[in-house]
Amino acid sequence: MRRTQIKRETDLQLISGWIEPGSRVLDLGCGRGILLEHLAKTRNVHGVGVDTSAEKVESCVRRGVSVYQGDASQLMPVFDDQHFDWVILSRTVQELEHPASVIREALRVGRRLAIGFTNYGYWRNRLSTLITGELPRNEIFPNAWHEDRPQNRPTVRGFERFCDEAGIEIRHRAYLRGDWRTPTRTYPGWLAGYAVYALERGEGLEDRTTPAAAKQRQAPDWDT
Repeated sequence: MRRTQIKRETDLQLISGWIEPGSRVLDLGCGRGILLEHLAKTRNVHGVGVDTSAEKVESCVRRGVSVYQGDASQLMPVFDDQHFDWVILSRTVQELEHPASVIREALRVGRRLAIGFTNYGYWRNRLSTLITGELPRNEIFPNAWHEDRPQNRPTVRGFERFCDEAGIEIRHRAYLRGDWRTPTRTYPGWLAGYAVYALERGEGLEDRTTPAAAKQRQAPDWDT
């Protein structure tokens, strides 16, 4: 089974288990709408997706998923505070230009945020960089640096430090080994290939992230 399929099943199982029936859900970077379609069928959610790809938006429409084509950071300011019960960022954070601002804004428009990403600090990635002196190239990161689009490289340790410093509360977390299926609790910064979190606003999080302020903020430190 391809990694994209495994990741899809992982999100279906973990995130579906967190979301309450009848919830209002916003999926940022929804792709072809498979997760929202599943949630609508199994949890009776009222879902809306956002994606920049016209091809993927068309696939959402064919699935009966409500979707907007465009940039998530430009869409979210139109929603009132806590308009959604859940916002989802499933393997999208690495492609965001200003991830910290998007996460803060997602926690304004939603009561909770589910976020999943490939852990760049996984031991195989570290070992590859140590041996070759270059960024890893594998099934997850197939392109050379000069062939790839700009990407953030989040790690478990860096992400959790960001949440702590930003006043974001981690309600649930799931660490999966390199097969993206087997749970691990030991040294997740090294042994987790994929991580999924359920986040909530903490007392230290700003009340609102305006677009102007978002542009001024720097991206968080995702380093290990």
